[in-house]
Amino acid sequence: MNSARGSDPDSIFAAATALIAAAQSLRALGLGVGAAGNLSRRIARNGRAGFLITPSGTGYAALTPEDIPWLDMSGRHEGRRPPSSEWQMHRDIYASRPEAGAVLHAHSPFAVSLACLRRDIPPFHYMIARFGGDSVRVADYALFGTPELARSALAALAGRSACLLANHGMLLYADTLAEAMNQGEELEALCAHYCRALQVGAPVLLAPEEMATARERFKTYQREAHVSTKKTRHGSMKPARLKTTAAAKQEETRQQADACPN
Repeated sequence: MNSARGSDPDSIFAAATALIAAAQSLRALGLGVGAAGNLSRRIARNGRAGFLITPSGTGYAALTPEDIPWLDMSGRHEGRRPPSSEWQMHRDIYASRPEAGAVLHAHSPFAVSLACLRRDIPPFHYMIARFGGDSVRVADYALFGTPELARSALAALAGRSACLLANHGMLLYADTLAEAMNQGEELEALCAHYCRALQVGAPVLLAPEEMATARERFKTYQREAHVSTKKTRHGSMKPARLKTTAAAKQEETRQQADACPN
């Protein structure tokens, strides 16, 4: 479970600042256009469980921490701006997944393409196991911002940490905001690889036992990464992960003109 549950004003301010920085990076990472999509982070306030979420209908460029609404688990919000219309989807993930510390919903190009085809992503690549299963499912269609969409998303997330939303986009959760952003990049890359593979032919799928082995390996990898992160915070070692530059991601996005086949 995410340990960032501070309730003092300084913690809320710092968490809101980090959320804005992440939201502002969505376009450079190829995960968003304009104000599409939304991000949230679990954090308590005055002893009450809840989360911060990006506001509704507001561009990210000029956001300040005061613009970020906080919601309790009943959906009541505090702040000068209303929460994203998708708040129920975020709230239901936090309510049902105690390990979730952050939620990302994005309208990235290849995820949207596959979501519009209503095509699950099968085990064409071992990285699918990163999200907990042998596939990334597509949730049944429901109108944005409705309880029906939240229920549909939770069903598609059964045994998984990510899904696609039919005719909509991607949805995932992770234990931290930084990890949610990393996984968003990884999921969009998988969607792109699958689209491109389909243009050539039918990808060869990994067997269930091969995917089971990959999932077990990821569990070990994630434990090692957690230990590495803790050591980094204490200054004893540097992070091993090399971040993709925004310029490189922008160049990749410019090259995403290929369409998925029907």
